[in-house]
Amino acid sequence: MCAAVTVASLSPTEYLLPGVFDWWDKAQHAIAFAGLCFCGLWAYPNRVLAMLVGLLLLGAVIEVAQAATGWRVGDVADWVADAVGVGLAYGFFRACALTRSRAV
Repeated sequence: MCAAVTVASLSPTEYLLPGVFDWWDKAQHAIAFAGLCFCGLWAYPNRVLAMLVGLLLLGAVIEVAQAATGWRVGDVADWVADAVGVGLAYGFFRACALTRSRAV
């Protein structure tokens, strides 16, 4: 999943579907990183901090790499959207874990 998100993030825009609105671009970032985070936390529930920090670093590296490509633009707001997705997935993961522990 990380490779797919990275490739899509660094591909020239003419190879990607056009965005409907500017906010949709931010929603796509949040959804992608929420998916990465939730799957990562589900696979490695004992590595929460490493997963959160790693995904935030991945988002930052992608934005720097986009700025270096010449055909994409790195944007701090995109990284913030990545962080929002990570935060939402972490909150959802914690809520699922709490619900599961209370059910037992």
